[in-house]
Amino acid sequence: MSDEFNMSMRKFLKQVGVTSQQAIEDAMRSSGATAGQTFEAKVVLTVDGLDLEHVVTGKIEGPEA
Repeated sequence: MSDEFNMSMRKFLKQVGVTSQQAIEDAMRSSGATAGQTFEAKVVLTVDGLDLEHVVTGKIEGPEA
């Protein structure tokens, strides 16, 4: 793949990672008591114009008390 493609892909994925982390942290702060809890997380990635639906699931541990 081209350098231009790789750069645009990395830029997009960095934006997804940074903004997602901020959103999760904000939600945990807003909800109050999350210490010691485990949260099921899911990301669904779709790309307009491509037949793509990619699902990533995982667990996020709440901060320690």
